Amino acid sequence: MNLFASQIVDGLADGAIYASLALALVFSYRSTGIVNFAQGEMAMLSAYLVWQLMAWGMPLVPAALVSIVISFIAGALLYATIVKPLSHASLLTVVSVLIGLYLALNSLAGFVWTYTIKALPSLFPKAHLQLGSFTVSAETAGIIAVVGAVLLLLYLLFETTKVGLAMRGAASTPDSAILVGVSVPVMLLIGWGIAAALGALSGILVAPRVFLNPTMMFGVIIYAFAAATLGGFDSVVGAVVGGLLVGVVENLVGTYIPWIGPDLKIIVALVLIFGTLLIKPDGLFGRKKVVRL
Repeated sequence: MNLFASQIVDGLADGAIYASLALALVFSYRSTGIVNFAQGEMAMLSAYLVWQLMAWGMPLVPAALVSIVISFIAGALLYATIVKPLSHASLLTVVSVLIGLYLALNSLAGFVWTYTIKALPSLFPKAHLQLGSFTVSAETAGIIAVVGAVLLLLYLLFETTKVGLAMRGAASTPDSAILVGVSVPVMLLIGWGIAAALGALSGILVAPRVFLNPTMMFGVIIYAFAAATLGGFDSVVGAVVGGLLVGVVENLVGTYIPWIGPDLKIIVALVLIFGTLLIKPDGLFGRKKVVRL
């Protein structure tokens, strides 16, 4: 029983990381209708930036905060310099450019920091919390707490502030938002910045668990795509629920199905992606789009 409960909690921690990266994908998709295929590599670069700042003498937590702020700016610049100019381009052109960006960022990381595996310390101490007969690592509890706090801040932003309401309006009904004085391009720019910051958070949280290297986000981004697909690419709630479900399911499957184990858990994400697209393409919380002729 303790093993099962432990796998559930560890799955929730993994799922929280997947949820933050899935949220980044959902934010970019909801605002512009474009899936940012380079989101994982941007998160990887954010983790490398933390490592570099620490190598220059900056403490871990300030380095992580600086990296997240720089990632926000980089996401906004990505929208302004690449995404917005491609707003009227064909889907194939946009996908090709973003895949090219993915390859370019991966090569850049390898060129600057080499492909040698590096260790990035965790934001949380190497300790355990005793909850009755159940033991939880401080890292697991910390990841769940940090992502939970970020989700709460996002909820307050979008539900209680004028900027949040303007961002929601710009993403869902841009023509109406313009009529009431909302600067849609600025709101979309902020949205892509938030997406990059969320991706940076996921990269910083996952790097100590998988070690720092240019390919570290490959598996994580697939899990995040599975989470966003399962929950619905236009649903913020769906991204969170999808991330937690993916984390728990892949942990349980890797533990209790011997022939899968830890090495083939990626199969779970692929099955969830294809299964959702076949059975419920809009996801659990997605909305069907009605096209009027």
